[in-house]
Amino acid sequence: MSADLPVDDDGLVRLQKLLAQSGVASRRKCEELMLDGQVEVDGEVVTRLGTKVDPRTAVIRVAGKRLPPVSPHVYLVLNKPRGVVSTMSDPQGRRTLGDLVADRPERLFHVGRLDTDTEGLILLTNDGDFAQRVAHPSYELDKTYVAEVDGVVERATVRRLKDGVELEDGPVEVHRCRVVSATDKRSIVELTIHEGRNRIVRRLLEHVGHPVRRLTRTAIGPVQLRRLKAGQLRELTRDELGVLLDAARL
Repeated sequence: MSADLPVDDDGLVRLQKLLAQSGVASRRKCEELMLDGQVEVDGEVVTRLGTKVDPRTAVIRVAGKRLPPVSPHVYLVLNKPRGVVSTMSDPQGRRTLGDLVADRPERLFHVGRLDTDTEGLILLTNDGDFAQRVAHPSYELDKTYVAEVDGVVERATVRRLKDGVELEDGPVEVHRCRVVSATDKRSIVELTIHEGRNRIVRRLLEHVGHPVRRLTRTAIGPVQLRRLKAGQLRELTRDELGVLLDAARL
């Protein structure tokens, strides 16, 4: 949400004005939502028009959905191309995430990482707390991958993955798994896991007999790649950011 919202001398703003300027709806509709008991501030339903809030710290929900606070921070989605290193700079001169966002004025952090030979969705932000929380395994955000693998993945293998697989560094829970397509020599598999251990998806699929040829991360929590092309960047939507802030308990 934009940080240039006009506030009064106490740093407060009328709630219906904040909702309207955040793109929730027109001012009139936002007033109706408040009167209808659809708006919460810090866990309390607010129906009094003219109520003022601090747009930087108030935890606001509209019809149950979190509205991100007004903030100078940026929250970005990048489709990382294969061959790009998941760092902001590299002493060996390899192509990095930093090269892809060199025209951005902010000092950005990557949220977690992807293997150099894995492509797909990675989050970038200048909010250090957000980066640390969202990347931390204890917050258990779903991560979805599409893998092109050798061989035909049988139903029994899908069941085995869903039942959990024990790797040398501990068990892996697979929350969803399906075969998207298959030929006699290779298959496309989509799977969702919570964790981000090093090369976990590649090791998991190799363990069940299907080495990965190509791997793409397509989603983290509510955030999906959709039509974002390799190397392209976009801002998180208000709803995506709201879900991630809740998941990270921020």
